[in-house]
Amino acid sequence: MEYILIARIEQTFGKDGFVRIQSFSDFPERFFNLKKVYIDFWGDKKVFYVENVKDVKGKIVIKFKKFDSLRDSQILIDREVFVDEKDAVSLPKNHFFVHDLIDSEVFVKKERIGIVSDVIKGKANDVIVISTDEKKEILVPFVLSFIEKFDAAGKKLILNISKDFLENDED
Repeated sequence: MEYILIARIEQTFGKDGFVRIQSFSDFPERFFNLKKVYIDFWGDKKVFYVENVKDVKGKIVIKFKKFDSLRDSQILIDREVFVDEKDAVSLPKNHFFVHDLIDSEVFVKKERIGIVSDVIKGKANDVIVISTDEKKEILVPFVLSFIEKFDAAGKKLILNISKDFLENDED
């Protein structure tokens, strides 16, 4: 089974077993429809059933079934929260999951220039980090006008930019 990381449990919340999470999702409303999640314990994913979800001053708090006290939920602090890939949010057209982009081969025209090694969240737009075969990193704004085609299943990203755009501008 494939898992997608959606959050990290930050701390307990109140005395009834709720925990506050740090969401890694661009779709925070997704938490209100969750029935079950997987929480990582030393590399092993254990299933947890969601009993209640609240928005408290812009922070999401979750209560899991059978976790009814502050003491019960303390073991969850700093653990990562995952969903089964089939429970992932379906994205609107021209939106992509970061985990689909990572390790994708990047091409300009028909020439391979490297692989996507990271995606950096920016204020205006995200930036993809391309690691070249020459062990250099190229940063490219991840904007629709620069993308000719992305094949998530085939891990292939074709950029609609000129080679000149990628040249170092150090002088």
